Amino acid sequence: MLSVENVQSGYGNKLAIKDVSVEIGRGEIITLIGANGAGKSTTLMTICGVVPCRAGRIVFEGREIQALPPEEIVRMGICQVPEGRHIFPQLTVKENLDMGAFLRRDKAEVKKDIDYVFSLFPILAERRNQDGGNLSGGEQQMLAMSRALMARPRVLLLDEPSMGLAPLVIRQIFEIIRQINRENNTTIFLVEQNANQALHIADRGYVMENGRITLTGKAQELLDNKDIQKAYLGI
Repeated sequence: MLSVENVQSGYGNKLAIKDVSVEIGRGEIITLIGANGAGKSTTLMTICGVVPCRAGRIVFEGREIQALPPEEIVRMGICQVPEGRHIFPQLTVKENLDMGAFLRRDKAEVKKDIDYVFSLFPILAERRNQDGGNLSGGEQQMLAMSRALMARPRVLLLDEPSMGLAPLVIRQIFEIIRQINRENNTTIFLVEQNANQALHIADRGYVMENGRITLTGKAQELLDNKDIQKAYLGI
């Protein structure tokens, strides 16, 4: 469904990712793990067109997208939940969700999707008229995910959804990620420092070090890998 082929990108004169290749099949949950600064977020932002692709190809359902603007990539069905959430703090929960559906014109279906995300995150329904900036960190993460879902993505890119959250909220977030994947057949590309949680819900995983993919395999194979256990799982 989505193919990243020998991609390079970065900032200024510095390459942050080098010859990165990733294959994501329809309906899969794929996770990309690695240390802070390894290039994981840059990989997602390059797929989304936020960081320009300097070399290689990004192919979505047979079409090259590496030269397209971010809004066109969203229209095609790829949407990102960025690291740090980046909700609109002065807009209400409902207004944030409306922003997620900005490119859509199917108002009746938009209403259905608002009801759906409220069923996923009932606390957001309770706070629908509350400013996003007044939500807790966990609630803001729920809102960021819900805002992305309002675009009806076929591929959802999640960047560090567990960052800064309490263990109970992290567990809830990962359960919802799995639910979104199963109920909607939404393909998910998950970047996560919490390798243990990520690999337990993923089908396959990639390991990134210093801007390069160094290892790939089925999630259980990576969980059983002694080097992965030592470096990322604290075993």
